[in-house]
Amino acid sequence: MLKVLLITTLLSFHLLALTVEEFNNQQMESFNSYKKSQEDGFKEYKKSQTEAFEDYKKDIGRYWDKPKLSTKKTWLLYTEDQKTRTDVDFSKETITIETIAHSEKEAKIKLKAALAQAVVINTKKVQEIDPLEKKLALIKKPNRLKDSQVKAEAILSTVIFNNRPTKKLIYKYVNKNISNSNIRIKKSKKLNNQNVYSVKIQMPKDAMLKRSKVYQREILKHSKIQKLPTSLVFAIMHTESNFNPRARSHIPAYGLMQIVPKSAGVDAHKYLYNTKRIVSGTYLYDSSNNITMGTAYLHILYYRYLKKIKNPTSRLYCTIAAYNTGAGNIAWAFTKSFDMNKAAPLINKMQSEQVYSKLLKDLRWDEPKKYLINVSKRMKAYRQVYGG
Repeated sequence: MLKVLLITTLLSFHLLALTVEEFNNQQMESFNSYKKSQEDGFKEYKKSQTEAFEDYKKDIGRYWDKPKLSTKKTWLLYTEDQKTRTDVDFSKETITIETIAHSEKEAKIKLKAALAQAVVINTKKVQEIDPLEKKLALIKKPNRLKDSQVKAEAILSTVIFNNRPTKKLIYKYVNKNISNSNIRIKKSKKLNNQNVYSVKIQMPKDAMLKRSKVYQREILKHSKIQKLPTSLVFAIMHTESNFNPRARSHIPAYGLMQIVPKSAGVDAHKYLYNTKRIVSGTYLYDSSNNITMGTAYLHILYYRYLKKIKNPTSRLYCTIAAYNTGAGNIAWAFTKSFDMNKAAPLINKMQSEQVYSKLLKDLRWDEPKKYLINVSKRMKAYRQVYGG
């Protein structure tokens, strides 16, 4: 009887183990299936976005010889009819307004209206009226894509005007910068009997500093939270976007600190909120979100991925380069492998100046080399202005 009971008990445990194992397998299959559906959903969303961009380029290509879109350093805004565009170049600190019109009189009216809008419009209004953003807003978003509204922040008004601009000030500025003498004219290659009229306006000499001050409070707040030098965050932002809140690169990366949603964005969100989420471009066009995630990613690089580098200055150089090219490529510069566990001991035997020189010599591409030089120089400049 005891033998039978023992056998029955063992069989029960065996069956229970199988049941638990089956349950775990089912859970894992369910999780993998869910993960795949999320990835497929984002791929489809990204594909739809790319198609919308290409369609929009074709649309504006009906009127413009060179159909421009926003980049890391430039912000492009088209009117609804696509025949007038504002091109703000934050690196060259210029505002170029172009319009297609039948006469100089018509063009002058359109150029003045576009300039008046450009110097006062805020980020929220841009999101609402930009024809491309309207197209993108129609695309169905994946279930777990994190989105948000863009808050209203100045783009050019704080650069152009010392105080909140009145209608009189705007009128004076527009008339000063648009006159018959500075309007350039060339024949339209796309539309018969019409010309392209344009003006180029130089921003004030202190435009970059004024742009940086718009984000000073957020930068000071989050550099303190993430235990980062304030000057590092300013220098990274300057190098990534020249403080262009509408920055977008082909990768795509978005906003002031050029966050890539599927890589740095996921890592930063996991660190900040303990969940893996992909964030939208709209989410990253909000400066608070962008700075929060950008500084979080810098923290991850400095305090996690590169934590085995002992010298703080050496680790800072590696962090700067890694923000551009990834931590694995930092390891490659020292070991020709992507393993930081192998690279760290070699880096720790070197002086910080040697680490800097080694990165400039052996990083895999020229872009992160230039990036390290620019950020390092700009850190010194921003340290003088803001400290840290």
